[in-house]
Amino acid sequence: MPSEKLKSLIALRRASPYDSSQSIELLRGKGPDAGSVPRPNTKIESCDMDGVYGEWVVNGTPTNEGVFVFFHGGGYYRSSAEASRRIGSNISASCGCRCLTVDYRLAPENPFPAAVEDAYAAYQWTLKQGIPSHQIVVGGSSAGGGLTAALLAKLKMEGEGQPAAAVLLSPWTDLTQSAATFESNQDSDPSISKIYLDRMAGLYLNGVDPKDPLASPVYSDLEGLPPILVQVGKLETMFGDAEAFANKARHCGVQVDFQAYDDVPHAWHNSDHVVPRIPEALDAFNKIGHFFTIHVTSQGSGRSPSAHSSKTEIVGARRSPAT
Repeated sequence: MPSEKLKSLIALRRASPYDSSQSIELLRGKGPDAGSVPRPNTKIESCDMDGVYGEWVVNGTPTNEGVFVFFHGGGYYRSSAEASRRIGSNISASCGCRCLTVDYRLAPENPFPAAVEDAYAAYQWTLKQGIPSHQIVVGGSSAGGGLTAALLAKLKMEGEGQPAAAVLLSPWTDLTQSAATFESNQDSDPSISKIYLDRMAGLYLNGVDPKDPLASPVYSDLEGLPPILVQVGKLETMFGDAEAFANKARHCGVQVDFQAYDDVPHAWHNSDHVVPRIPEALDAFNKIGHFFTIHVTSQGSGRSPSAHSSKTEIVGARRSPAT
């Protein structure tokens, strides 16, 4: 049975359904502003990753030298690194690491492959900071989960080494919206519909074939990818999307930990600022932390971008939205 807090979140999602008549500007305005408020005892420092804006989000004192590079969701058209401060601080706390959130360019102003190019640039910049690939885990939620998988595909295409592992949270890996669960779960999912994703896929693709392997990484060559954790809700319209990617990865010999949750809505990890401490989200973060610890090989005292304080501190200005 879902927890009472989870029921509250689902009710809030159902109370604000997608309206196809709303403009992109209006939909962007409905984004999770409170998500920009991290958990207490968090340090945030802005950085320029060779032209891509990012933020180091560090909760407390890291217990290892690993880095979690996080890509936000938002259908490739909205959200930001700033709006990811809450989930970034939760990831940092759960994994005992520094989290680097990436402000990739957004559609429709910057369609595919801009987001992939920015993800690739951010990963290359992280390596140039002296952080070896075996200490990097990449991950993201929703579109950010798909972007994470696309980054793995891009690295393989370029003949470059992979990170230690990847974490895909309710990932959007197939922009054709062809999974059977778009129909079977259309009534159980309170927030994501095929109509909504078809619109956002069109804006992002801008005429590109939706089966392009860097747009829909479920169509990419998955052989040789690092261990992957997938977390998704069984009642999501995108459940079949996540399951198809996980099954194909396993078939290609990839180590996959597929964790399917009962009753949770799409990307429930992102809602701590709406309904704090949802038990199902706390459990998910604990499992992410366990996965991270297993796959980041070098433990240590951690290297922070600067000293920590006992309260939230933000260093550096946020750049203007991606255009």
